[in-house]
Amino acid sequence: MANAMPETSLFGEFELEFEIKAPAAKFYDMYAGRPHHVAKATPRNVQACELHDGEWGTVGSIIFWNYVHDGEAQVSKERVELVEPEKNLITYRVLEGDLMKEYKSFVNTIQVTPKQGENGSIVRWYFEYEKIDDNVAHPESFLPFFVEVVKEIDEYLLAEE
Repeated sequence: MANAMPETSLFGEFELEFEIKAPAAKFYDMYAGRPHHVAKATPRNVQACELHDGEWGTVGSIIFWNYVHDGEAQVSKERVELVEPEKNLITYRVLEGDLMKEYKSFVNTIQVTPKQGENGSIVRWYFEYEKIDDNVAHPESFLPFFVEVVKEIDEYLLAEE
């Protein structure tokens, strides 16, 4: 009888949490209402964001991103899946692009909440994904990317005030 290979999950999820100084509504608006400004805030990481269908910040809209990850220029075509302005929450599903070379599905949700009793906010970035096979790494390599993006957007928003 042959030994069975251990079963591994192709599904994964992770959450990143950041403290920022900018108001929650302003950070949320950067991704929901004007994501094309993300490239202005963090040009080394995001070169462009274009609306391909629909309207900014509405469910069903299609957005195309040009970004740099691990030193490589990459693209992502995403559909807005969920928008909840009262919760400062937006969800994107990746439809096409470099991530789809390694993942069957990739969904990211951003929620920003004001800090209780003090200035600033908490950004929670939640990711759900399904790898195409067990040879694909979990997407932890994106951690430095998102740390820098959030930091630079926070600085950009504070400079706007």
